[in-house]
Amino acid sequence: MLRKFTSLFVLAVVLVFTSCVAQKDYDELLLKKSSLEGENLKLEEALEIAKEKITRLEVQVAKLKENGDVLQSDYNTVDVELKEIRSQYNRIKQLYDNLLTNSGQLNQDLTQQQQRLLAIEDDLNIEKKKNEELAKDLAIREQRVNELEQLIADKDKAVQELKKKVTDALLNFEKSDLSVEVKNGKVYVSLAEQLLFGSGSTTVDVKGVGALQQLAGVLSGNPDINIMVEGHTDNVQFSKKQQYMSDNWDLSVMRATSIVKILVQSGVDSQSVIASGKGEHSPIAPNDTAENKAKNRRTEIILTPKLDELFQLLESY
Repeated sequence: MLRKFTSLFVLAVVLVFTSCVAQKDYDELLLKKSSLEGENLKLEEALEIAKEKITRLEVQVAKLKENGDVLQSDYNTVDVELKEIRSQYNRIKQLYDNLLTNSGQLNQDLTQQQQRLLAIEDDLNIEKKKNEELAKDLAIREQRVNELEQLIADKDKAVQELKKKVTDALLNFEKSDLSVEVKNGKVYVSLAEQLLFGSGSTTVDVKGVGALQQLAGVLSGNPDINIMVEGHTDNVQFSKKQQYMSDNWDLSVMRATSIVKILVQSGVDSQSVIASGKGEHSPIAPNDTAENKAKNRRTEIILTPKLDELFQLLESY
């Protein structure tokens, strides 16, 4: 458009010259031409700048279009996810509605379970108290058992010590005349007839008195001992009947009594000694030979530690 304008201008100038335009008018037209050419240059520069802007804008438009495609793809993806979420929401809402519908029954069941739980807790507390009481009782019983075991151990030790003392006191006698052993927590001192009595006699021989006095020396130093003196015979019937002695039983009792008197006279506490006789009724061997019959004709002095403390402990259970 500028070039067309320029051509018309040139034509006009020619016409002006042809028409013998005045110099003044010519100069004015020439000045206008120069001005128009300057403006033309400015417009061309502006046009180039505008073209550059258009190019940049076209690039930006292309990028925006590309971004628009990406955004459209993202939108489509989000739209699919949104539909899925709505579908899940609808399912969850349906489940929620069902839960609300069943909540009354669930609350009722929960209340019942809570009541059961409280009942169980009450039972547990009761059992806990019982267990605590049982534990205390068990601890007490264990303590008593320990005391009992210790007491029994002490008694066993005392029995063994007593056996040793009695054995040491009677070392100068023949083994065939006496024996000392422990049975059932007791010390048994078995004295043969030949050491103590003559046949059918209730009077202790001198040798026997010496043995009993030595034994009394040990027993008098142990006041916590119960002493049982048992007389025994064989099965040969007693023939020398007397006013106070008509059979083996009487003989065994009177022999035991004679021994008790010697022990008491030798320092043993009379309240700790008991005399008894069993005749031929507790043999230690069959009465079928002379040797076995001799074994059965004996006196047993049974030494038992006093168990008052033990019995008191047992009574406390």
